[in-house]
Amino acid sequence: MPFLTHAAKRLLVLIAAMAMLFVMAGPASAQWLNLPLPGTPRTPDGKPNLTAPAPKTADGKPDLSGIWHADGRFLDNLAGEGVDVPMHPWAAALYKQRMESLGRDKPQLHCMPHGVPDAMLVSNIPFKIVQTPRELMVLYEEFNQYRRIFTDGRSLPKDPNPAWFGYSVGKWEGDTFIVESAGFKEGTWLDNGGHPHTDALQITERFRRPNFGSLEMDLAIDDSKAYPKAWKSVTIHFKLLPDTELLEHLCENEKDAAHLAGK
Repeated sequence: MPFLTHAAKRLLVLIAAMAMLFVMAGPASAQWLNLPLPGTPRTPDGKPNLTAPAPKTADGKPDLSGIWHADGRFLDNLAGEGVDVPMHPWAAALYKQRMESLGRDKPQLHCMPHGVPDAMLVSNIPFKIVQTPRELMVLYEEFNQYRRIFTDGRSLPKDPNPAWFGYSVGKWEGDTFIVESAGFKEGTWLDNGGHPHTDALQITERFRRPNFGSLEMDLAIDDSKAYPKAWKSVTIHFKLLPDTELLEHLCENEKDAAHLAGK
């Protein structure tokens, strides 16, 4: 599509992705109904008070538990709108191809995982955080997948068997939860736009919960095989889905892939 501007291409990618996601997953609001959960702060009229202080665990750390969704439709570029991330030539060519083909080869269109961090970046696909003293679990509604972040003091494995969601360990620095991840299998995308990665990928995530209804995340991406230098994301904002629960969602044998646009 040489006659289209970069912005127009991004819009077409967005439209194609929206069409795919409306078929593959219901909207974030289509969860359990009328489920007032205990422990939820409320306004005088009984509605969840999303501006209340963030909850704390028994040891005084912020409790990140809850059902969340990205505050925004899609995130095509982790680095921010209009920011070009320096890439090695092969990675730049692959990224260009993914944009121009309207994301037709997205892994999830073939029943494969979104990956990290892309699995958290689509607003109508919620995820649930379950925080315990020894690990934090992220349960993704799409395809009923999960990720484990260990907080028991272990180190990342030295020679891991590559995994779609990698291997993750976490620790607290004040009220910020810091996650180090590595050992990723190649094939997932970093964001909706298609930034690639290799098995050398290392990700650092920094989570903060400023109040009951909000969660923030910053990322640092380090993959020397795909990018000449490490780079950072924009701050990603998530909103709480109160008084609800995840629903079952499975990939139905790639029934949608044949109907998608793109080269």
